[in-house]
Amino acid sequence: MGEARDDPRIFLVEPEQRGIIPLDGFQIPSRLRRTVRSEAFEVRVDTAFAAVLDACAAPAPGREDSWINGPIRRLYAELNARGHAHSVECWTGERLVGGLYGVTLGGAFFGESMFSRERDASKVALVHLVARLKRGGWRLLDAQFLTAHLTQFGAVETPQATYLELLTTAREVRPDTRSLFEPMTGPEAVFYALQPTTQAS
Repeated sequence: MGEARDDPRIFLVEPEQRGIIPLDGFQIPSRLRRTVRSEAFEVRVDTAFAAVLDACAAPAPGREDSWINGPIRRLYAELNARGHAHSVECWTGERLVGGLYGVTLGGAFFGESMFSRERDASKVALVHLVARLKRGGWRLLDAQFLTAHLTQFGAVETPQATYLELLTTAREVRPDTRSLFEPMTGPEAVFYALQPTTQAS
C-alpha cells in the first residue's frame, strides 16, 4: 500500500485479522439479487482496467485520499498486462459506472479496491466476480480488511495464521481462468454466486 496518492513509497501490510469473503458463505441481499437479475448494467471483464484503477484511486466522499500511488498503479498495470490482475466493470452504454479489480494467484483472488458511480454498481461487480470465481474453481477471496460494507456479503475476519493455511492450499489450485471472461447473464451470476464451490484440478 501507499501512504497517500502523492507519496511514492510502498509498504507491506500484514493484518493480525484478515478479512476474507468465504466463497461457500457468500450472501446476496434480496434487493441486490433483483438488481443483478435485472441486468441493470452491462458487465465486462478487463476492457478498461486502467480506468477502473484510476476510478478506485480518485477522491470520493469519505475517501479524499488514496493508497493507490504512482508506483502501485504501474505495478498493477503490469500485472494486468501479464494476465495476473483483472477488472470487473459495470457499464451503462459506454459509461463506466462501477467496478472492482484484484490479483489472482493460483486459486486465490485478492480483491484490491472497488468504486461506484451509480447505486449498486460495485456490488453487482462483486456478485459477478464471485460467480465467475466459483464457476472457475477458485477457493479463496481475500478482502484484506473487514468492512461494514462487506459484512452484508458474508465477509469475516480470520487470524493471519489460519489465513496463511487457506492461502497455501488455494495457491495449489489451478482454476479455469476462462471462467472470468466467458459471458454470464444476471440470473446466471446469482445462481453461480450462491452455489457450493467446486474444486478445480
